[in-house]
Formats: sequence, structure tokens, C-alpha cells
Amino acid sequence: MLTSRIAIAGLAFLLTASASAQDEVKATKLEKELNNPSGVVVHPKSGHVYISSASGVLHYKPGKKGETKLHTEIGGYGNDVYGKGPKYNIGPLGVAFLNGSHLVVGDGSRPDGEELVRIFKISTEEHSEQKETDAVQTLGPITKSELTVKGEGNFYGVAVGAGAVFVTCNGDDTKGWVAKAEIKGGKVGELKPFISTKEATEVDAPVAITVSPDAKSVVVGQGGEVGVPGDALLTFYDPASGKLQKSVETGLSDITGLAYSPKTGKLYATDFSWAAPDDAGLFEIDPESGDAKKIIALEKPTGLAFDKRGRLYITEFGADGESKKTGALRRIRPGL
Repeated sequence: MLTSRIAIAGLAFLLTASASAQDEVKATKLEKELNNPSGVVVHPKSGHVYISSASGVLHYKPGKKGETKLHTEIGGYGNDVYGKGPKYNIGPLGVAFLNGSHLVVGDGSRPDGEELVRIFKISTEEHSEQKETDAVQTLGPITKSELTVKGEGNFYGVAVGAGAVFVTCNGDDTKGWVAKAEIKGGKVGELKPFISTKEATEVDAPVAITVSPDAKSVVVGQGGEVGVPGDALLTFYDPASGKLQKSVETGLSDITGLAYSPKTGKLYATDFSWAAPDDAGLFEIDPESGDAKKIIALEKPTGLAFDKRGRLYITEFGADGESKKTGALRRIRPGL
């Protein structure tokens, strides 16, 4: 009996400690008044952070207090409007590193069928602002065809891995395309519609995307309808064939970002939660069951990325992303 009581007491202590640890997670605001930041990625070596926003691609350099940390890396983009109420101004969207010197940027500033995915050569040592026309390579456009009724655009998510660049598209809602450009000999090939996620899952809006650490799965957050809460799916596809491997319900509403922790291997997601903004936040998702555990509440989060030390960077539109520059870049200490 005494042994049982000790075991129960020990379990209660562990549960309490775990809950306390979750309560202590803090998302420090590093930058504020950003213009609808949509995506974020961390340079694999320098740790510098690149943020896509309605104002262009921004470069954040972690450093000492008093130093200028934020500047425009790529400008010259226009704006388009996304959403069905509320509506938001958007520019470049998805961002990912092709390698240590080239950044891949998905566009959202033009009509579907006209937008491009651009690859820029960047330097973490020097600050020289580029224009979108300075890209060293462009992928697309994906124009109207028998595969897509009006062409593709709103390239929200970009992921590099498994020998290819993968891009989520929001053009033809009957297809829900993920596009793919193969990488061969260090060169990126043509961007083509690859996975019709709507036909595979019966849920639209592929938004967030990443590649699993073992490179055996392309992982996609199917956002579903923006006005319908709780309909988002977490889906896994074979990176070579595009075949659906697995689809799980999450209970989340609008998955906008996905990332695996480099330290624990756990999968994390941001939920924008259009219909119920108070439910928005950062979640840990069980890839097998889809169970989502809320880590911290956020204001309309749009993307997330880990650095090699395990620090997590998150972008969020903020309380009023419709008209004011209230977006932010936040950071969570290693431990997730």
C-alpha cells in the first residue's frame, strides 16, 4: 500500500512539474510593428532570421542591445489581398533556404497564374538590399491548364528536402496543389503541380509544409475552410510519388506553420484560427494520432522555424493585421 501511495505521489509530482513547465514557456517579442509577416526561416550556419512580410523579405540579425538588427533584404514587391473577411495585404509568403547562400521565396503579391517562386543569392556578412527582380532564378508561373482551372498562386509554404523544392499553392480550390521542383546536380528544375491534396483528402487549402527529418515524408497542414473551426488536417505524402501516406485530424482550425524540433524531433504547428482568434497559438502535434497540445497562445501566428540551437522563432500578424503594422517576430528559448 505504501509503495502504491509513493508511486501515485510521484506521478502527481511529475504531472504538476510538466504543467508548470508548459506555463513557463515564454514567447519574447523581438520585433514589433511588422507589416503582416507570413513566413520565417533561420540561416543554417549564422542563425540570422529571414521574414517574409507585406513589405518584403526582412533580415533579422540577433546581436547585442543597441545594434540595428532588422533591415530589408529584398524589396520591390507589390501587394495582393488574401482572405474572405477579414482580409489582409500580403506580399512574399513562403521562405526556405536552398543552401547556405540561396534563399527560396514564394510570392503572394500578384494574381493566380502570374506569381513566381524566386531564388535569391544572399550574404549574412554584408547588407545590400535587393529587389525582387534581382533573383538569380525564377520558378513558374503555373498558368491556367487542364491541371489548374485558373493557374496557381499564393505560394504560402516552401520546403526544401528529399531532393526537391516543395511549394503549397492556393489557386484551384478543387485540386489544392502542392508543386514540386526537383534538384539535380545542385540546380533546381521546373516547378510543376505534383500533389492534388484536395482529391487525396477532400480537404482544401494546403498551407504549411515541411519535410520530415528522415526525408521520407512531405508533411502538409491542410487548412480547410477559413470560416470553419477545427477542420484542419495533418497529412503525409511520399516525396517521390506524391502518394498519400497518412492523414490525421488535429482539431486545429488553420495550420499556418509546421516545424520539427532539431533537439527532440517533436512536431510543432502554428494555428492562425481565423474563425476563433482566441484559440490561436503554438501547438505540439502527435504525428500518429493528430492530438494537438497547446503550448502558448499567440495573436494570429503565421509561421515558425527552429535554429540549430533549438530556439524557436514565430511570426504573427498581431491583433489587427488588417490595417496596422502590429505584426511581430517572437522567440522561444530552447527546450521544445
